[in-house]
Amino acid sequence: MPHSFEELRVKTIAQLREIAAGIQHEAVQGYTQLNKDHLLLAICKALNIDMHVQHHASGINKSELKAQLKILKVQRDEALSAHDHSRLKTVRRRMHAIKRQIKRATV
Repeated sequence: MPHSFEELRVKTIAQLREIAAGIQHEAVQGYTQLNKDHLLLAICKALNIDMHVQHHASGINKSELKAQLKILKVQRDEALSAHDHSRLKTVRRRMHAIKRQIKRATV
């Protein structure tokens, strides 16, 4: 039965040890002595499960928003050097809104 990292992560240490008992791999040797973090790592290594979870933004054009952020950073630096606090506040709020938009769209 194939396992996923998310499925394994929510299992108890006893359940993980049962899974490790059925695996013949050097990574899970001594599984009874491992804590949950190390056991989870060993099982993922033995079963070739990717532990890194990829996030992606859905419903937005992330590259376009990142380009806007780059422009806003230049404007922010100009406002800082000119000591234009009202312009600085406007630019920072726009940057914040774009960053929040990206974060909300991340799945």
